[in-house]
Amino acid sequence: MEFFRIRKDIPFMRHAVLFNAISLLTFLLAVFFLFSRGLHLSVEFTGGTLIEINYTQAADLGKIRDALGKAGYNDFSVQNFGSSRDVLIRLPLKAEQNTTRIGESVMQALTAEAPGANLRRVEFVGPQVGKELAENGAMALLLVVIGIVLYLAFRFEWRFSVSAIIANLHDVIIILGFFAFFQWEFSLSVLAAVLAVLGYSVNESVVVFDRVRETFRKTRGLTTPQVLDHAITSTISRTIITHGSTQMMVLSMLVFGGETLYYFSLALTIGICFGIYSSVLVASPLVMWLGVSREQFVKPKRQIEGANDEGAVV
Repeated sequence: MEFFRIRKDIPFMRHAVLFNAISLLTFLLAVFFLFSRGLHLSVEFTGGTLIEINYTQAADLGKIRDALGKAGYNDFSVQNFGSSRDVLIRLPLKAEQNTTRIGESVMQALTAEAPGANLRRVEFVGPQVGKELAENGAMALLLVVIGIVLYLAFRFEWRFSVSAIIANLHDVIIILGFFAFFQWEFSLSVLAAVLAVLGYSVNESVVVFDRVRETFRKTRGLTTPQVLDHAITSTISRTIITHGSTQMMVLSMLVFGGETLYYFSLALTIGICFGIYSSVLVASPLVMWLGVSREQFVKPKRQIEGANDEGAVV
């Protein structure tokens, strides 16, 4: 389905150097912020205290947050857990903390500002658990990257595989750079969003690459930049429909999803925007500079020995 069709190809590759210079600068800034500021890791990664409470009616999360803030707590997380009456509170790890005392202190603060809470459980999540989660998350990211490389190398060619994975890692690093610069909380849900962006971005790259391969096979006389321009232009309508629909859903989560889904949807928003940019204006120029050509997709015809003068080919 197409909302519109552009008759004349847009010369994207004419500005390939400029687009990639912008991408390189953004990438380097993201790396700089990652090393200089680091990620603001959530309780799942750093360790801390989990407190589950229950209300007889729907819990007012705003009052609970205000109560914890007035009690002197910071960097905490409050979200519904299972139902609107169950609430899960995450508090960061502190030196020589006593789980029982923290639970009592939290309940005293809630009794004063948000009465009606019943304590269900108080659990301590040690930093060792956080370390294992970080390692497992990094391993998951590595396996996703390897899987994407193998898939693209099998379906297309190594040039496309290398270009796509560089563009996709570009998206991931930029997402992490945003979280490092603004010191937004990096939780397991954000990690899930990063992994989702990897798959989402590679899908856009596959669509463009598939059109590049198709154009090389069906059209003669076009240079490689012209083929790439045609492939990108012919998929613009599909890109707008797909990414526009996805972004509408993500923005609804960002605006109406509350604190629980806020950073998850924020990471997806950044990833979708940069995913479009990288698939079109980073991966495609890299393919061109790596030397993709029509000969790699169209096998030359072979002359059969002993054929008649007109020549038989296979």
